[in-house]
Amino acid sequence: MKKMKRLTEAKIQKMIASDPDNPELTDAQIARARPFKDVFPDLHASIKRSRGRPKSENPREAVTLRLSPDTIEKFKATGDDWRARMAKALERAKV
Repeated sequence: MKKMKRLTEAKIQKMIASDPDNPELTDAQIARARPFKDVFPDLHASIKRSRGRPKSENPREAVTLRLSPDTIEKFKATGDDWRARMAKALERAKV
């Protein structure tokens, strides 16, 4: 295994200064910087998307339930979607 050389602050600054494709910004450039959505509002709107899943009209509630191992094994033996089948069985039993 090749041992990595330790980077010092001086080495990091030297690498930054030596990169012609990505020069360090000046204070004046940073002061003039504006957010992407202000500079390119149409492009921002076209790529903006919501985070996570869409909200459900009928969300489910997470619960903790202690069941016998036999009951769990019986549902697991029915396949990968055993939790959904267990929920349907509970729905049918709620009368």
